[in-house]
Amino acid sequence: MTDTNTSAPAQPAASSAWADALARLESDQRRVHAGGGAKAQARQHDKNRLTARERIAHLTDDGTPFDELMTFAGWEMYSDVGGCPSGGVVTGIGTVAGRPWMIIANDATVKAGAFFPITAKKVIRAQTIALENHLPLIYLVDSAGVYLPMQDEIFPDQDDFGRVFYLNARMSARGIPQIAAIMGNCVAGGAYLPVMCDTLVMTEGSGLYLAGPALVKAAIGQVVDSEELGGADMHAAIAGTVDYKEPDDDAALRRVRALADLYAQGDVAPWARRRAEVREASGRDLSEIVGFESGKTYDVRDLITSITDGGEFHEFKPEYGETIACGFSRVGGYPVAFVANQRTVIKKKLKAGGEPGLRTRIEVGGVIYGDSADKAARFILDANQAGVPLVFLSDVTGFMVGRDSEQEGIIRRGAKLVNAVSNSVVPKITIITGGSFGAGNYAMNGKAFGPRFIFAWPSAKYAVMSGNAAAKTLLDIQLAALKRAGHEPDDEELKRLYDEVKSKYDTELDPRYAAARLWVDEIIPPNDTRDRLIRALDACAGNPHQDELRVGVFQV
Repeated sequence: MTDTNTSAPAQPAASSAWADALARLESDQRRVHAGGGAKAQARQHDKNRLTARERIAHLTDDGTPFDELMTFAGWEMYSDVGGCPSGGVVTGIGTVAGRPWMIIANDATVKAGAFFPITAKKVIRAQTIALENHLPLIYLVDSAGVYLPMQDEIFPDQDDFGRVFYLNARMSARGIPQIAAIMGNCVAGGAYLPVMCDTLVMTEGSGLYLAGPALVKAAIGQVVDSEELGGADMHAAIAGTVDYKEPDDDAALRRVRALADLYAQGDVAPWARRRAEVREASGRDLSEIVGFESGKTYDVRDLITSITDGGEFHEFKPEYGETIACGFSRVGGYPVAFVANQRTVIKKKLKAGGEPGLRTRIEVGGVIYGDSADKAARFILDANQAGVPLVFLSDVTGFMVGRDSEQEGIIRRGAKLVNAVSNSVVPKITIITGGSFGAGNYAMNGKAFGPRFIFAWPSAKYAVMSGNAAAKTLLDIQLAALKRAGHEPDDEELKRLYDEVKSKYDTELDPRYAAARLWVDEIIPPNDTRDRLIRALDACAGNPHQDELRVGVFQV
């Protein structure tokens, strides 16, 4: 993946809140990157093996970025068993032999690379990204298999461990390249994944078997050592399972690079064939535009023109439905279509025939009104007609409520927007810059609506409603329950209850909470937005197929 950084050097963060948030993000990332810790890394090195991130660094082209995805998977989860940093697996897109590849690398420093529930979901999400974008995959396998104490949460369901092999087979059938290198343990059901790939590389000292020596002895009474049961020599010379046997990690990774360099390059998407010469963006510090706290108003057009090539933005219906800004532009030379929540306070002109003397009303930025829903739905259809990828900049409070809004048909018009987002067939990429609340999350292409990629800034807040509103609602529910039980709390107890509810909800609003559960693919600093967006478009360009647009019953 070529380095497409065309922006000027980022300026210092605009506020102390942003500076603190970015420093915390960097600190938390370092903590996650430590995996199982220094001692576990030393044990890996003592086996003459590299750690997962070291393997990726050796594998990818020098001087090219590795766009890690789902770094915060499992964040502050499974604390009763010591945690599972980054879900025990490292995933992301890196350049190998001049071409972007999805890389999935087990982290053996975390519980010997065992699969937790979040591990399976993370691998499935990485495979899904590869499938949708026709990205070739490299698996660096070093895993002890399923984490048995949680097997009931990992093994049986549709989006659990078995889905990994299902997607493995489906990608193979579609001709998406898959290369696997076994560089440690590969046991039980996990043994199927590398064997179902195009090519299998294995290092000496690694083990590949459905059941290890201890389980074989318990099951059938046979005593056999690891090498005879499933070592590299046995699989290379006797079973014929392994295609290439290598002495160590370095040799295996060189072999994988050489094999990756031989694969044919497929066609690119029609919209990517219209890529123009890249023009520089303004290089403006995006945190100067968007405040860390959601209360600050800003013009989203300033954000758009700061990340587009040459500040280009062909705005669609700029004077209508103003709480959503839509328009076409180019980013990294690629044509894109923006759908973005406007965060200014808007004075809307009203049609004649309303209340006497009333010709305008104030509309609140971040709220989706009926006319903005109409406009966005129409623009999404236009983008599909043009075959141009959609980029959603999400900072949304939700849909407008109240008598006037209901009488204007907000539910019907909102349903039209949700339909358009759901059935859109061009690539969709979402960047959450602030609030992502309630049905507004759906309208702005939240995780449930199949974005190819979904990123969040550290300022993102992700929940069914804002913190204060939720805390008051939940507190009212608790108070009603206490009163039904005959208990009337005093002022001190009320404050304590409110603080407890608010603290819990604020924790759940944090983007790390969302990232831990894979509701977003990655948390990124604002000033990385343009470069990550360009490389996400690079990845999306690999799929040349576009389905026919069908919207079914479409509200009018």
